Amino acid sequence: MSGHGAEELELHPLERRVLNLILSEGPLSFDEIAARLGVNVGAVAKSAEWLAGKGLAEPSKSSVIHVVTLGEEGLAYVERGLPERRLVEALKSMGGEASLKQIESLGAFRGDELNIGIIWAKRNGWISVLKSDGEVMFHLEKYPSAKTDEELVLEILKRGAVNLEDLGPIRPACERLGRRPGVLRMNEVARHVLSPTKKALSLPPQLLEEREEVTQLTPELLSSGGWRSKIFRKYDIYAPVKPVLAPRLHPLTHIIELIKSIFVELGFEEIRGPLVELAFWNFDALFQPQDHPAREMHDTFYLSTPSKGQPPELAANVGRVHYDGGGTGSKGWGYEWSIEEASRLVLRTHTTATTIRHLAQNSKRPLKVFTIDRVYRNERVDWRRLAEFHQVEGILVDKRANFRELMGIIKEFYSRIGLKKVRFRPSYFPYTEPSAEVDVYVERRGSWVELGGMGIFRPEVTAPLGVKEPVLAWGLGLERLALLLLDVNDARTLYQNDLRWLLSLSPLRLEKTRVSG
Repeated sequence: MSGHGAEELELHPLERRVLNLILSEGPLSFDEIAARLGVNVGAVAKSAEWLAGKGLAEPSKSSVIHVVTLGEEGLAYVERGLPERRLVEALKSMGGEASLKQIESLGAFRGDELNIGIIWAKRNGWISVLKSDGEVMFHLEKYPSAKTDEELVLEILKRGAVNLEDLGPIRPACERLGRRPGVLRMNEVARHVLSPTKKALSLPPQLLEEREEVTQLTPELLSSGGWRSKIFRKYDIYAPVKPVLAPRLHPLTHIIELIKSIFVELGFEEIRGPLVELAFWNFDALFQPQDHPAREMHDTFYLSTPSKGQPPELAANVGRVHYDGGGTGSKGWGYEWSIEEASRLVLRTHTTATTIRHLAQNSKRPLKVFTIDRVYRNERVDWRRLAEFHQVEGILVDKRANFRELMGIIKEFYSRIGLKKVRFRPSYFPYTEPSAEVDVYVERRGSWVELGGMGIFRPEVTAPLGVKEPVLAWGLGLERLALLLLDVNDARTLYQNDLRWLLSLSPLRLEKTRVSG
């Protein structure tokens, strides 16, 4: 704003008042300005900041003052009196002499107050202490009828905070009280002075002319027509503000949002599923035998409490498929399928559990859904493996769906991210046939990188659910893709919340996250 001409300057009414004051009287402290204008110091400080941003005033720190207020113990002294004063009052009421036990029996002192009172009363020459027959005795030497400097300090501070320098001759008493624990609080406060600049001295008088301005158009002004004669304050879009680090999404969250937007553009709908899943949906419904190694404790997290869930009614159909194929044309796995094993609860090991559950519970056709969510595996964590990570899962159900269409969906998805070279390698999964691994070629690395798997659900998977149409399915690794997009070599970096790395990723770079493929 300092580069703008005088005719472009917009001044708040308080800014005009402050500027007129320092132009007529010279540099003044914030406190002096606030007192002269009848406003609080905070309002003056804000006006000073605005004027400085417009190049019209220059705030500076002239000195540091010590502001004194009462502490917790000091507030108690104001209410009950100083311990030394209460001690001599007690001695006076007891004839000028009393033993320690007699003083304690009065119950007028809390904690260390009696000891503090004895120390200061003796130091002031008010009492003498002697031992008689093994007993400590106190004798009143002088009774202070007038208030002491310390008591005057407490009286003054009772009314509010005080500048230490303003206490004058009783300042030493204040400093003595300050050495007692909890009696006073002393804070250093900078004293700021506001001075006009050369630019302010050259402003035209009409700009400094004080006038009433309206900041809000009210119903009363509209109905009465009074708005026609009012001056409305303009909004200053150049008001100075300190630069801040604006909040931003975590890079992994940004990539998740990017992937979601791509699948939505391709006509897919997002679905969600539970983190704690039945072994039935996680394994059995996907034609994964109950003695499969992936179902062992060293690969899967099982819940101990509660340990069991309730499989759906179609579980019996799935059990028959596991035993003899259940009429699907296959011979099944040929073992006695256990409903108890299928009832166990696990932390889902893949998001295919979400898509198969949705497929079984939804008869809408054609069906195009995807999910991006967390999965859990009992893995040893290293630079490329995590025990908790994300998968990008999806299915497409249509009577005309085929494997070539599935390849096209996956290629289009990676193409929109910037990975143009995609290849498919034949592979094996218990629940899809045919199946393939998905690789992408990354130019800057000069190599192919595996990012996921895909296939068409086998009849052993779809028949027990009553699904007759082909079901295209895929599962892609999110963290592996994030490592490529963010050019990171260690998967753990994504979750370590290293501010140096997070701040190195500019918002513009995240907004244009793509891989040169």
